[in-house]
Amino acid sequence: MRLTLIKYRRWHYIFALILAAVSIYSLIVFGLKPSIDFVGGSVLEMQFKDARPSNQLLQEKLKDLNLGDITLQPVGEKDLSIKTKDIDENTHQQILTQINTLAPFTETKFESIGPTIGKELSQGAWKLIVLSLLAILIYIAIAFSKVQRPLSSWQYGLISILALFFNLLVTLGAFSLLGKFYQVEVNIPFIVALLTIIGYSINDTVVVFDRTRENLLKHRSDDFEQLVNDSVNQTLSRSINTVLTVLFPLVTIYFIGGDTLKYFALALIIGISCGAYSSIFIASSLLVTWEKLKRHKK
Repeated sequence: MRLTLIKYRRWHYIFALILAAVSIYSLIVFGLKPSIDFVGGSVLEMQFKDARPSNQLLQEKLKDLNLGDITLQPVGEKDLSIKTKDIDENTHQQILTQINTLAPFTETKFESIGPTIGKELSQGAWKLIVLSLLAILIYIAIAFSKVQRPLSSWQYGLISILALFFNLLVTLGAFSLLGKFYQVEVNIPFIVALLTIIGYSINDTVVVFDRTRENLLKHRSDDFEQLVNDSVNQTLSRSINTVLTVLFPLVTIYFIGGDTLKYFALALIIGISCGAYSSIFIASSLLVTWEKLKRHKK
């Protein structure tokens, strides 16, 4: 059964534009909530011997220590992670003393990351993402160099980058909203998730484009829209099955994998889902739209 997917590309664009607009608005208005990895600060981790005190009780005990914005993150049943601004050893001991009045515990970790290190990590992470996108553009331009009709190889690469940008934008927008309403922070694992999304999404797009390239070399059809639609249909089941086999374990990790991996898995779920949508509906539709604009100019 052949689905007529490309014919309804206007609706694909509208849905994508709505998601992109919401993401851009959220990023401009709310921004991202950076973790200690990027802004610097101190982190304490502890394991309680009995029941872990509630966050409300912990906040009450620590409110007089002038710690600024405190992040209390329960881990498992008895562990707790506390993130604060950069503190000295005297303040560190005061925190331990105050919490010990609530319940006995064992401190398992204490470390500080300076703002300079956090800034270097942030700059390095975004440079890595930009370099990855440029490398992908060059790779696709070379891989599709034999295809010069009706679009050039660099146009395939540019469309792939646009689809990737959409995937990253929606993922960033979603975490901007999560940071605003649920205090979810972006950290180094989140950057790793973005890089994973880049690699996985480009694989989906290349599969569709590669089938389009094969069909272009085999057939001399003048109906480029039909050829692209056939190419999408030929790879549709593979794309959906591949995405589902990845999403099932990620959903499992999100619900039962613990707080450490929870938002890393969520970032991958959002990004890979968007990647499947953009590869099937956006990237292939952009090929047809660009070809029609090119033909119209001629």
